[in-house]
Amino acid sequence: MSLELFIALRYLKAKRKGLFAVVTTSIGVAGVTVGVAALITTLSVMNGFQADIQRKIIGAQAHITVYGAGSKTELARIEDAARAEAAVAATAPFVLGQAILTSRDRSLGVLLKGLDPAREFAVNDLAQKLVEGSWDGIKAGKTPGIILGVELADRMGAEVGGEVVLVSPKSVATPLGPLPKMQRFKVAGLLKTGYYEYDSGTAWTEIGAAGRFLGVEGGATGVGLRLKDLGRADAVAKRLRGALGFSKTVRTYAQMNQTLFAALKLEKTVMFIILTLITLVASLNIASTQILRSVEKTRDIGLLKAMGATARMIQRIFLVEGLLIGGAGMTAGMALGFLLCWAIATFPIVELPADIYYLSRVPVDVRAWDVAAVTVMGLVLTLLATVFPAVRASKADPVEAIHYG
Repeated sequence: MSLELFIALRYLKAKRKGLFAVVTTSIGVAGVTVGVAALITTLSVMNGFQADIQRKIIGAQAHITVYGAGSKTELARIEDAARAEAAVAATAPFVLGQAILTSRDRSLGVLLKGLDPAREFAVNDLAQKLVEGSWDGIKAGKTPGIILGVELADRMGAEVGGEVVLVSPKSVATPLGPLPKMQRFKVAGLLKTGYYEYDSGTAWTEIGAAGRFLGVEGGATGVGLRLKDLGRADAVAKRLRGALGFSKTVRTYAQMNQTLFAALKLEKTVMFIILTLITLVASLNIASTQILRSVEKTRDIGLLKAMGATARMIQRIFLVEGLLIGGAGMTAGMALGFLLCWAIATFPIVELPADIYYLSRVPVDVRAWDVAAVTVMGLVLTLLATVFPAVRASKADPVEAIHYG
């Protein structure tokens, strides 16, 4: 044990005159504890929501989407380039377009996606998201089938077994002039991804039926890719852009939801900054405690200097003492934060309306990086708050300190 640590521990254990220093020290420790616990808990809850949203988005779409198939030749070229990537696990062509859905005198713009169930379910989790009906019902027939998001079906008053009408934005030539293309579809099922944007504005049908309705001559407008490792999405997308050229648009799931993820990241950053202020206030309390202790130990500082202690040694004593106080608060805060995260995840402390959030409990995801960032932030603030008292104490004149201490 170093001399500085030994003296710092003795100062912390020593009984002082009055309770003021004890109270201020306790407040400093408690402030750091509360600040660290609040940061860890808040960041973990926000991570939980972000992970839940990401899981729902990935469950409803591919990891990477390539647009611009246009023709069967271009479609084959895209799929060949995708298969050449070792990280690609599966591919699935699709048809995508806008349409107007009409049911019971209600009309709403929707995103219509045509898919091949045999291949589509290899790149996403839509097969497990069906809550009513069957995917077999979308197979082309006299009246093609269609799958609606649960929120969309509720808004349109549509039910499984009923019929809806799709109106294409592309017109068709008739003896009376150009008229909107209309087609009747039978509702084959209802799908619930858990992500409102999909459930309220997307409809799915068989790829051939969607291609004929939207007038897609090449049979597909793009290809969805699923990767073996989601973390390699950006790298794979970059290579595909180079291989396919500028005529094709390659986007990852994160880029397709860039606004949402950017908002979540900004919110997390702002919350980190705001809650850091709690730890900053606690650090200022530690600074005031150290200033009080430097005044109280003026005589001791003079004696140490008279015995040969240097100014740097005095500084290190007070720096170590401040770090011990901050470290105690950090340790207690981390323990309290982990306890709160466990309690929130285990017990129904905060219940959410499942019909709105598709969750009954607050999700929690404790990440090592966030804990490390909070720890470093707490220690840095504590160290900075201790610098001034340490420098002030080291400047004491030994003769005056012994005489007037």
